[in-house]
Amino acid sequence: MASIMTNASALTALQSLNSTNKNLETTQSRISTGYRVADASDNAAYWSIATTMRSDFQAMSTVQDSLGLGASKVDTAYTGMNKAIETVNEIKVKLVAANGASASDKEKIDIEIKALQSQLKSYADSATFSGANWLSTDTSANTTAGAFDDVKIVASFNRNASGTVSLGTIDVVVQDIKLYDAGQTSEADAGILDSDRDATGARAAAQDPTLGDASAAGDTYRVSTLSVAGASDSQLTDMLGAVEGALKDMTTAATNLGSAKSRINLQKTFTTGLMDSIERGVGQLVDADMNKESTRLQALQVQQQLGIQALSIANGNSQSILSLFR
Repeated sequence: MASIMTNASALTALQSLNSTNKNLETTQSRISTGYRVADASDNAAYWSIATTMRSDFQAMSTVQDSLGLGASKVDTAYTGMNKAIETVNEIKVKLVAANGASASDKEKIDIEIKALQSQLKSYADSATFSGANWLSTDTSANTTAGAFDDVKIVASFNRNASGTVSLGTIDVVVQDIKLYDAGQTSEADAGILDSDRDATGARAAAQDPTLGDASAAGDTYRVSTLSVAGASDSQLTDMLGAVEGALKDMTTAATNLGSAKSRINLQKTFTTGLMDSIERGVGQLVDADMNKESTRLQALQVQQQLGIQALSIANGNSQSILSLFR
């Protein structure tokens, strides 16, 4: 039936053209933004997952920064500890040389030891990074229950199946690696070098010796303050024992720092790989396939042109009715 009131062909052509224009608009949006899921309206589930993972990605980026800062602090402490070990070994050599030496020679050796002790304190005080010093501390300014607080380096950001988040840390027990403690209130709070040690190298209650006498049971020495001037040979032997005990503790402290450094480096590598995996996963959910979209764009542009042509033909059908009245 020919009708001038209803043009069914034009309506069909118009619907087809509108559909093509809508698809074309979607494709152009994907090409311009690079996303096939840019808003929640595109795909609510994928958008929600991607938004959460992007948030976690940013948190992991901060964790990576924390690991970098922690690595720098550990490196600084590790470097200071190694130099301190070298210097204490020099003090040990001086003590060996002082055994059996004359009184005047002991005084000269004592001057050298005093210089090495000053250098030790300088190393510890200089081992500071971003305001953190783990070798020269002050327990009174940072303490819980009488001990210097452990340092916690944020190492991971975790989200469990229920969505609860938590942080993983790498802990450094500063109490076990500090060389000096300006705020010590007991032997347990003292650093490795300013703690009192007996002839076996073990920490003990302070008992100052009378230099020049034979060594007495319970006499103690500090690596940071020991003096060989006027000391008897038996006392020098006790001093060697005290220095050996300090060296043992320093070696253990260096091992702990090295272990923490290794853990941080491993965690940094893992975090970088994990962030790459998350980025790839989010991309697979929401990124547009540009090859596919460019091909689709060309097809839709052709469909649009054909739709316009079809609508033009459908609108022209009404003109043929005029021929019936000629």
